[in-house]
Amino acid sequence: MTMHDDLDAVLKPVEQARGLPNAHYVSDEMFAEEREAVLFSSWAGLTFGKEIPVPGDALPIDFMGMPLLALRDRKGQVRVFQNTCRHRGMILVEKKRNIGGVIRCPYHSWCYALTGELKATPHVGGPGQNVHETIRRAELGLIEIASHVWRDVVFVNVSGTAPPFEVYAAEAIRLWGDYEGRPVVAGGPESAFTFDVACNWKLAVENYCESYHLPWVHPGLNSYSRLEDHYNIEAPGAFSGQGTLVYRPMIAADGRRFPDYEGLPEKWREGAEYIALYPNVLLGVHRDQSFAIILEPRGKERTVEHVQIYYADDSVAGDDWADMRAENARLWHTVFAEDVFVVEGMQKGRHGVHFDGGKFSPVMDGPTHCFHRWVAERVSAAS
Repeated sequence: MTMHDDLDAVLKPVEQARGLPNAHYVSDEMFAEEREAVLFSSWAGLTFGKEIPVPGDALPIDFMGMPLLALRDRKGQVRVFQNTCRHRGMILVEKKRNIGGVIRCPYHSWCYALTGELKATPHVGGPGQNVHETIRRAELGLIEIASHVWRDVVFVNVSGTAPPFEVYAAEAIRLWGDYEGRPVVAGGPESAFTFDVACNWKLAVENYCESYHLPWVHPGLNSYSRLEDHYNIEAPGAFSGQGTLVYRPMIAADGRRFPDYEGLPEKWREGAEYIALYPNVLLGVHRDQSFAIILEPRGKERTVEHVQIYYADDSVAGDDWADMRAENARLWHTVFAEDVFVVEGMQKGRHGVHFDGGKFSPVMDGPTHCFHRWVAERVSAAS
């Protein structure tokens, strides 16, 4: 029996299904296989647009061992390239910085436009000869990786085989159509934080998808947004998560609240929703703020969670709101930190050689099974 034979049980209806086998959490072979079949072949979250706010800003990123370069071109468009010179394979940009109007290789000074075209090849034909008949610049531009920005998350499709993002994420875009075209304003430095967690990235998705754990893991949150106030969200093959009918905006001691998005339907007056957009982006929306979490797999048993909080109005990014932003970030940090022992505990549990993937509650675990099935389908198709 191969490790893929066990996926038949994952693909069954939730009432009969088992979860993903242990190998999907502890095997080097499976981690490498999922890199290609799950993360590289779909639209994965890479970084946030706010990390490269002005033209010329460039951010090198090691994405599961692949060197990528996210930058903002002269027209303000975010682009992602393989961070590799077409000459001798040198890394082009080592550190986050503004590179001006050109990408220059530090090895032999080949230069590329911010749109990827090869523009200069000094001495390539000999001293003082900057051209050569065999060096066809038009054929030697940087390798561009398909990218798209939605809700400030920079998504990439490394394989280039996924449908356009607007098609891939159509159901999620429709679900939150009330928020389309509205500002996504990043808070100050206090509104971004990370967790370095000893677990496989999929466990962070699985935990985020469901509300079943609220009474025991998030007792403070559950004291007002109770388990019974939540509902499942399932879009097979696309995303899954949870919603709540009880969201209470933060109120400062002086009575201030963050500005709301104007004109939202009644649903959002006290409601909020949280979805995992497969494979590795966790999103939440509320009447006055939102957040995004990009899960960065650093290994089969290590994940860095990059959290960014956003607001509905540009004014909230100013000094007048700094104290409230800091307190809001502290509250969210507390909630997200409460999940760390759970995902790390599940990771340890996956080393129990007799664990069979577990049994789902048909009522409470539907969103998690939805994600397991999506992973299993992609791995099965690739193999």
